[in-house]
Amino acid sequence: MDPLLPADLPVVVAGDPTARTALVLHGGGGPQTVAPIAGHLAMTMHAVAPTHPGWDGTARPESIGSVAELAHAYLAQLADRGERDVVVVGSSIGGWVALEMAVHAAANDRYAGLLGAVVVIDTVGAVVDGQPIADFFALDARGLAEVAWHDPERGYVDPARFTDEQRAVQQANGRTMAAIADQGMNDPTLLDRLGVVDVPTLVVWGASDRVVTPAYGRAVAAAVPGARFVEVPAAGHLPHLEAPDATWAAIDPFLVGV
Repeated sequence: MDPLLPADLPVVVAGDPTARTALVLHGGGGPQTVAPIAGHLAMTMHAVAPTHPGWDGTARPESIGSVAELAHAYLAQLADRGERDVVVVGSSIGGWVALEMAVHAAANDRYAGLLGAVVVIDTVGAVVDGQPIADFFALDARGLAEVAWHDPERGYVDPARFTDEQRAVQQANGRTMAAIADQGMNDPTLLDRLGVVDVPTLVVWGASDRVVTPAYGRAVAAAVPGARFVEVPAAGHLPHLEAPDATWAAIDPFLVGV
């Protein structure tokens, strides 16, 4: 049985509902980190940006205990809605979910034609020799800003400024991330499984990312047949926040062609 997503998950929907669907998947920082992506894609597409179960105070069913199970749940939901030719865009952990979706869809006739393209932005999830993923759980706010942003001062938020509610949400998000992504933020089998992906794939990377380096990103792209790799200058782990124009310049031509 497919894992079920809670019916009351918050979902941001924008753009023309008759246009091609873009499913926008956030990373550990929560749905607000991909709001600019959804807003940009909504100009030409039907952008759907859900909050993953367990983030921002939402419930996480016991059936969703891994990234792979979350990917299965999103695929099943899209199929049940009769979607076709969906573009899946994922940032960080959301990129990992997107890659798992592409792998599962390629191996299951039920999902034939469901996905049309994949865009991953500074994804985690793979194990690449010599390119470890930064230990997110061991970093304080300052350390995270240093590895995740080209301009750490722009990304740093003083935890002392958080309200008790914000702090509780952040801590709960971290527990959910650890539960579904594990402490290592990877699946040792993922890189080898990417060879079955059969939809056009774009891998976008911030040149200054030190959570997962551009070399890591190139290895992920090389594992996906025909994937393109684009590096965004002066940007870290969230290039759509630090260098949006350059990020759109990478994504828009790709989507026109697929």
